[in-house]
Amino acid sequence: MRQVVGDVPLGGSPFPPIADYAFLSDCEVTALVAPSGNIEWMCLPRMDGPSIFAQMLDRDAGGFRLGPVDTKVPAGRRYLPGTMVLETTWGTRTGWIIVRDVLLIGPWHHEADRSHTHRRSPTDDDADHVLLRTMRCVNGFVEMHMDCEPVLDYGRRHVNWEYGSGGYDVGIAEAEGFDLQLRLTTDMRLGFEGARARARTTLRDGDTAFVALSWSEHGAPQTYDEAYHRLVHTADFWHEWLSHGDFPDHPWRTYLQRSALTLKGLTYAPTGAMCAAATTSLPETPHGERNWDYRYSWMRDSTFMLWGLYTLGFDEEANDFYYFIRDVATAHDELQVMYGIGGEKQLDEITLDHLSGYEGARPVRVGNGAYSQKQHDVWGAVLDSLYLHTKSRDGLAESSWVVMRKQVEDAIAHWREPDHGIWEVRGKPQHFTSSKMFCWVACDRGARLARLRGADDLAERWQAAADEIKADVLEHGVDDRGVFTQHYGTKALDASLLLMPLMRFLPLDDPRIVATVHAIADELSVDGLVLRYRTEETDDGLSGEEGAFVICSFWLVSAFAEIGETQRARELCEKLLGYASPLYLYAEEIDAKSGRHLGNFPQAFTHLALINAVMHVIRADQELAAGQQTLDASRRER
Repeated sequence: MRQVVGDVPLGGSPFPPIADYAFLSDCEVTALVAPSGNIEWMCLPRMDGPSIFAQMLDRDAGGFRLGPVDTKVPAGRRYLPGTMVLETTWGTRTGWIIVRDVLLIGPWHHEADRSHTHRRSPTDDDADHVLLRTMRCVNGFVEMHMDCEPVLDYGRRHVNWEYGSGGYDVGIAEAEGFDLQLRLTTDMRLGFEGARARARTTLRDGDTAFVALSWSEHGAPQTYDEAYHRLVHTADFWHEWLSHGDFPDHPWRTYLQRSALTLKGLTYAPTGAMCAAATTSLPETPHGERNWDYRYSWMRDSTFMLWGLYTLGFDEEANDFYYFIRDVATAHDELQVMYGIGGEKQLDEITLDHLSGYEGARPVRVGNGAYSQKQHDVWGAVLDSLYLHTKSRDGLAESSWVVMRKQVEDAIAHWREPDHGIWEVRGKPQHFTSSKMFCWVACDRGARLARLRGADDLAERWQAAADEIKADVLEHGVDDRGVFTQHYGTKALDASLLLMPLMRFLPLDDPRIVATVHAIADELSVDGLVLRYRTEETDDGLSGEEGAFVICSFWLVSAFAEIGETQRARELCEKLLGYASPLYLYAEEIDAKSGRHLGNFPQAFTHLALINAVMHVIRADQELAAGQQTLDASRRER
């Protein structure tokens, strides 16, 4: 189902397909690279900041292209295995050239001072704040063209360029009223055309060149040799990080590794927070209004983040995200749905009417108004995260215990109220079944942790609340077929109910669990891909349809495996892996009819669910292999 790679207009659109973007990260800043070699999305000074390149949302909002003069479609693209270094190979009429793009990571910089952003303990590595692009001609000769036109503040402010040295190798870009200074360093000869920096050179067999964009005091490489060594250091960082993971020797190992690297790239290292996605306003419906800013950290992601990272052996990253959750989940304030990656609580949503949007999908939004919604799944997500994190009595710190008590008590106080649900619908609040189930999770996990701590009175009271919530769900959240419904008083289905077997709400062989999994698979799917819900049956406050949510389809894989239908789990998982982008990345949704990726990209939630689903299938395969009779090759006497 992979789409043709290329940056030529498809169906008259000048925008590349969402799945054809490559993703770069230094764990503070991210960038998306189109197949043409054009960087079409990048924000500074961190991944949720204002954009400097935003052609992904408007072709006039800034870009940074590096490629052959007369060729837009590359011969091939890949990540250097086990890294976040993108390699693009170009074949032209006259020769072949390889371009490598990377956001550099170097040694820890703050030896004489303290970082103003880091709240987690610093490691040996730190973002260099440099976007590096290297070139090497491997055959013949190729005329290369560099075109860098930043437009600050989401395409609203053009820059002015000046030379930063006595020659043509350094350009400095600034805009009046902005503290940000961009520095372009290269061994090509720069020229300026208004707000655009350009360079053009012919590389012959064996020739090399580089260009680096930097935005801090750390500085860019000054020569190609220095650029190459810093690229190698960054690749070594990613290799070393990946080596800490525990990946099964299985044909699907590559999907697990790329998902792990993507999740690491979406993690903001100074705080440990994980962005839901690198982008804003990529449409869930082509040309539609379902366009949201996902560059924030959702509480509901915490459980799935810890599931995925602990499963693969990345305990440090899981712990950092857990402590970010503990930082924002104070003992005084009520827990929010989401926070900024620095822990910000106010994420006011505005529209950028000057941007045309991806393929005309408007409005373009920054900020996310859902931060102020009431969504009752948050307490269960946090308690399940704490439960996963706490492996012993000694692991339950007093500070965590105080936070935990507050969240359980909030769940008990509010579970009877309607809310906006896990999907953040902007229609009328309802008694969503999955929200009640997550309140049960909060009380159930809280009771277990209370028993671990020796707080028997609390454990008994919280367990009684869990039992009351479960009884209410079983009375009001099940239809006459024995299938769990989206909310009380409806027969509509909802894919979030696939989490019931994963959260162990009922025994895995309970007829209601099995019936719900089958109903969602048969009635809430299009060509095997699962919808969140039927838009015509759900008051979500929006118009138009949406694609199949990839996370829901991976949840179905896990649910099939949990109820013992491993063959169906394996077949669906194989199908979903076939929808991966050419670089093994996933957006939020897939159009079941065309296979086109929709929504923000790359999507952390999707990659988290992929890890869980693939590991379910691999374990089922391993159990099947273990149950087979061992081959006896010994000689038998006649």
